[in-house]
Amino acid sequence: MLSHLRDRITEALERATEVEQLLADPETTRDATRLADLGREHHRLAEVVAKANRLAKAEQELADAREMASGDDADFAAEARAEVTRLEAECAALEKALLPLLIPRDPLDDRPAIVEIRAGTGGDEAGLFAADLQRMYSRYIERRGWRMEMISFSEGALGGVKEAVFKVSGDGAFGVLRWESGVHRVQRVPATETQGRIHTSAATVAVLPEAEEVDVRIEDKDLRIDVFRSSGPGGQSVNTTDSAVRITHIPTGIVVSQQDQKSQLQNKQKAMDVLRSRLLDLRLSEQEAERSRLRKSQVSTGDRSAKIRTYNFPQSRVTDHRVGVTLYDIDGIMNGDITPFIDALALANAEERLSG
Repeated sequence: MLSHLRDRITEALERATEVEQLLADPETTRDATRLADLGREHHRLAEVVAKANRLAKAEQELADAREMASGDDADFAAEARAEVTRLEAECAALEKALLPLLIPRDPLDDRPAIVEIRAGTGGDEAGLFAADLQRMYSRYIERRGWRMEMISFSEGALGGVKEAVFKVSGDGAFGVLRWESGVHRVQRVPATETQGRIHTSAATVAVLPEAEEVDVRIEDKDLRIDVFRSSGPGGQSVNTTDSAVRITHIPTGIVVSQQDQKSQLQNKQKAMDVLRSRLLDLRLSEQEAERSRLRKSQVSTGDRSAKIRTYNFPQSRVTDHRVGVTLYDIDGIMNGDITPFIDALALANAEERLSG
C-alpha cells in the first residue's frame, strides 16, 4: 500500500502545481464556474502539499537519525535512537493523515447533507435515544462551524423524538457524515425503569446528499399530493388551514410529509426537496449494492438495517462495529465529540479504495 501512497502523493503534488498555473491563467478568471471549482481543488490540495512536505522532511530527518544511532558514541547514539522512535511515529501519523486526502473525492461529498433520525425498537426509550442522537449531531455540527436547518420534527413521548429531519450545510458535510447511516443501538437503564435493569433499544440514522433538480427527474404523473391540517403533539391542532402536505412517489412508494412551514407552498417545496434526496439516495444505494456484490466493502454499505454502533452507558463505552473502534467517553461522545469515529471510518474507506 505504501507504493500506492507514494504514487498518489506524486500525482497530487503535480496536480497542485497544475492547478496553481491554471488559477494564474487569465482565461480561467473569465469562467466563474471553473474558477470556483479550481479554487476548491486548490484549497483541498494545499493540505496535501503541506503534509507531504512535512513527511518528506521527517523522512530525511529519520534517515539522518538512523545513521547517527549507529555511531560509536553511546550517549549520542542513545539520543539518536530516541529521535528515531519519535520520527517513525510522526511519519506513520502523517501517512495516516494523508491517505484520506489522496483518494479521489466523490462529487457528492461537497453537497449539504439531509440527516434523518428515527426512533426504532425499544418504545419510549428509543425515542429518548433518538433525541440524544439529534443533540449529539447538533453539537458536532456546531463544533465544525456548520449550519443546521430543521426540515421536519415529530415529537415522541417523554420529550423523545419519533422522527427528526434536518439539513446540514458546510464544507464537505455529506462526505463527512455519510458513514453515520445505519442502526445505532443503546444499552442503558431507562428513565422509566424503577428496578435498574439495562434495556437495549435502537434508533436509525440516514444521511442523504441534498439532491438538485438535475439529479432526479420527477414526473407530475408519478406523484400523489394530499393536503391536511398541521397538528402538534397528541393531535393538538396548530393550524386552521390545510397547509400540511403529504407527497407519495407512486413508482417507489416513498412518502414524505411536511407540516413545519407556515404555508402549503413552503411545505410542498420542503417535501419535494426531501423526496428528491431520498430518490437520489435510493439510486446510489442500488449502485452501492452492486459494487459491494462485486467487491466486499468494509464501510461503504447501503444497508441501512446494519447495526453500526453501540452506546453502552453503564460502562461509558461506545463501539463502532465496522472499524472496531471503542472509546470509553460516552459523555464526551454524546456531547458531539464523534471525530475519532468519523476519522477512523474515512481512513478505513481510503485504505480499501487504495488497495482495491
